Amino acid sequence: MTTTLGLRERKKAATRQAVHRAALSLVVEHGFDHVTVEAIADVANISRRTFFNYFADKADAVMYGEEQRFRSLTAAVRARPAGETGWQALREGTRELFDAVGEPDREWVVRSRLSRRHPSLLARRMATMDPLERDLAQAIAERDGDHGLRPHVLAAAYCGAVRVANLLWLEEDEDRSLKDLTLAAVDELGRPVTV
Repeated sequence: MTTTLGLRERKKAATRQAVHRAALSLVVEHGFDHVTVEAIADVANISRRTFFNYFADKADAVMYGEEQRFRSLTAAVRARPAGETGWQALREGTRELFDAVGEPDREWVVRSRLSRRHPSLLARRMATMDPLERDLAQAIAERDGDHGLRPHVLAAAYCGAVRVANLLWLEEDEDRSLKDLTLAAVDELGRPVTV
């Protein structure tokens, strides 16, 4: 069932996106430490008070979009066919999400590169990963009927593989598609270890 957003919700979404773009643009131009909430609000043509209706701080405004990507991944995993194991659902949910949204846009690349250079942005990004890992572990546990340690280990391993793929992709200046690199990293976890 498709939900149509009302005018109020569309305006709020547009404002949130405008504030995010203003924050991202200013941070790219001046550096994270030299940008204030006031400057972001001015560029977005809103008041400082309105800024705080949408974001907790400037790091939140810059990193906007990360949580939504993670929620979409968890939803994709939960929506996979019942016969798939938790691990299969993670891999196929990842593939499905890339197929739906495509390769990252310029904003995602800029956010990712910025988060590697600024400790507060990196901390914000890592804090976003914790709920994702918990949600994925819960989805795996429900799918596999295993409420022990294994779902948590799988979710943590998956998040690690995705992080490594993102870092390699950024270092390679996008020579390969992020989808291919991410799926290859995830597949590495399923390979038997040979000694």
